[in-house]
Amino acid sequence: MIGLAALAIGYVLSQFYRSFLAVLTPALIGELGATKAQLSMASGAWFVVFALMQFAVGVSLDRYGPRRTAAFLLTVCGGGGALMFALAPTPGTIIVAMALNGAGCSAVLMASVFIFAKSFSAGRLTILISWLVAFGTLGNVVGSAPMAAAAEAFGWRGVMAALAAFTILTGVAIHFLVRDPEPDGKIMPEVGLGFSGYKELLRLRVLWPILPLTALNYAPAAGIRGLWAGPYLSDVYNANALLIGQVTLFMALAMSAGSFVYGPLDVFFKTRKWVAFGGNFVGWVAILFLALIPVSNITTTTVAFVVIGICGASYGLLMAHGRAFVPAHLTGRGVTLLNFFSVGGAGVMQFMTGGVVSAATLPGAPVAAYQTLFIFYGVLIAAALAIYLFCKDAPPEMERVHRPHGQMNSSGS
Repeated sequence: MIGLAALAIGYVLSQFYRSFLAVLTPALIGELGATKAQLSMASGAWFVVFALMQFAVGVSLDRYGPRRTAAFLLTVCGGGGALMFALAPTPGTIIVAMALNGAGCSAVLMASVFIFAKSFSAGRLTILISWLVAFGTLGNVVGSAPMAAAAEAFGWRGVMAALAAFTILTGVAIHFLVRDPEPDGKIMPEVGLGFSGYKELLRLRVLWPILPLTALNYAPAAGIRGLWAGPYLSDVYNANALLIGQVTLFMALAMSAGSFVYGPLDVFFKTRKWVAFGGNFVGWVAILFLALIPVSNITTTTVAFVVIGICGASYGLLMAHGRAFVPAHLTGRGVTLLNFFSVGGAGVMQFMTGGVVSAATLPGAPVAAYQTLFIFYGVLIAAALAIYLFCKDAPPEMERVHRPHGQMNSSGS
């Protein structure tokens, strides 16, 4: 249990690092001369590197276990990236630092999910993942108003240096406290095939309709909370860093609450498909509202952000939905493949939205760029929801799931 606590703290740091740039936007623009496109690239670099690392992380989890995988990456890359950020002399260094930090954070959640999948029944997987994510999104909270206040009081470089030290200490704690799950007792030949296990997973057509929504459900909440809330509130409402911090704090709290809310709903309603569809549909309505009415007032905008934050927290539910169809011997690669689509989709969207906002920016009319941004999010979420309608449900009470090659898995591990 204490090892899972160390991993949970590591995941808090992961959530913090993916979201804190929004409140540092004024400082990074003023001190380093960073542009919105460069900040978009920095945020996107974190997500894309994090996502690409999932393939190596999946193989490492199956071969070497969660302890060594998570401890090494968080200590060396996570702490190293944060330290590089603290010392950054140029926007380019910020981009590299964020990419390195993304690699460092890439294993902490998947290490926990791997332990859950190997140690608990499939019916408990949604609530375990969702509540871990809910706890982890405290990092979102810290990366909002508290980060803005700390940067104001101590300077952003000093705060980042302290966070680098804490990240390294957390990685060391994971190394000494986490215990790997007991082996299954039989060795599957596929485990030794490394990356080829992903080919087997991608041949599972039952996963295909789930993947688009997995890739996009988190993207609007992550993009708005972690990147676009700052420029949008600053350009449209003339908000300062502290006000931006307050609004993003509400959204961060909503994202955490959303994970708690989603956690037991699949058991309550006895369906994963329709809980995920319904929740993301409500979030799409909030995005559509911002697309149609991009300028209202701070309160209304904050409410829309809160709804998007709550409804975009279906990560744990979608992970459990996809995991229900993954063969037991590919657990590590299965959960990391799903995570690749989730975080990779958010990362690609960070890059794409940077281009969308830049292309739609009109001199003296900032609203047009952000309205286009919300329309862009809305169209993609609508498409993902339409595809998701064709997926097979995986109710949590389902104890036996058909596996390839005639395998059956009754434990969900």
